[in-house]
Amino acid sequence: MTTLDDLPIRDDLRGRTPYGAPQLDVPVRLNTNENSYPVPEPVVEAIGKAVAAELRDLNRYPDRDAVALRADLAAYLGHGLTADHVWAANGSNEIQQQLLQAFGGPGRTALGFTPAYSMHPLLALGTGTRWVPARRGEDFGLTAGEAVAQVREHRPDVVFLCSPNNPTGTALDPAVVAAVLDEAPGVVIVDEAYAEFARPGTVSALAVLPGHPRLVVTRTMSKAFGFAGGRLGYLAADPAVVDAVQLVRLPYHLSALTQAAARAALAHRDALLGTVAAIMQQRDRIVAELRARGHRVADSDANFVLFAVEGDQAVAWRTLLDAGVLVRDVGLPGWLRVTAGTPTETDAFLTAMETVS
Repeated sequence: MTTLDDLPIRDDLRGRTPYGAPQLDVPVRLNTNENSYPVPEPVVEAIGKAVAAELRDLNRYPDRDAVALRADLAAYLGHGLTADHVWAANGSNEIQQQLLQAFGGPGRTALGFTPAYSMHPLLALGTGTRWVPARRGEDFGLTAGEAVAQVREHRPDVVFLCSPNNPTGTALDPAVVAAVLDEAPGVVIVDEAYAEFARPGTVSALAVLPGHPRLVVTRTMSKAFGFAGGRLGYLAADPAVVDAVQLVRLPYHLSALTQAAARAALAHRDALLGTVAAIMQQRDRIVAELRARGHRVADSDANFVLFAVEGDQAVAWRTLLDAGVLVRDVGLPGWLRVTAGTPTETDAFLTAMETVS
């Protein structure tokens, strides 16, 4: 049987495996930072009607530029943004891929502060962009001085900042974003996939977009909106950045059905975002309970918690799985990540953790 090794794939792809978390049939799945709450029935009905209205015209291409959807996203974000400041695609991964296609590529460099979102170096690989894994501190924090020193050393064309950071969970001090913007020679992408879960007082990079044409803020509807299956990500930036991304986007990349479903979800955002406070409550409960049991736990502004275990984290992961609870081994020695779900799911996780040292 033919294998990958028999095909003339690029040398830098040999020996690699596809990105992805285990998709296992277990009672409690808390490994991919999904929103555990199902879409409310009134929203299901609204999305169904919106999608049904598009079916008769599926013989026609969708709005190539998704203008109405972009206007709705701009209205949701506020900060004086308009459709000209927003671009949408099939998840924030595609958004970031398009940004690397426009501003990265062969002969260019992207830098991220690890541990961070593991897709960023893979997106760099796929676009032929050299990846530089800059480092965070021992406590997973990142100061303005540390960030600037590494940007100054490598002079990257693209800098990724995650706020809140995945897998550690903590939002960045706005001073870090400001310092990197001042130092970076290229574009600065602030990945805010979990922004809606941030603790009160956390400042979004959206607040500093005016006057910073090289700043890009990426968001997603997968987490807070519970729209992971809908695949809708977006960016906010200077209109010139939107123009640049349109140079590399595939024609009609965002289907009419996706646009209609996303617009219906945005129209019912109060219902969908109504779960955010409940998820934050469970997140804080997990942090407090694990710390009370003596575990090291990273501060979290996201819908997940990074926590330490003794010994091999793979053994702890298997122990939890055997108890019916699936969490994420993100490859950090001695650490695991758990999504904050429903109260019942939190109960199951905390009970299972009684068998983990």
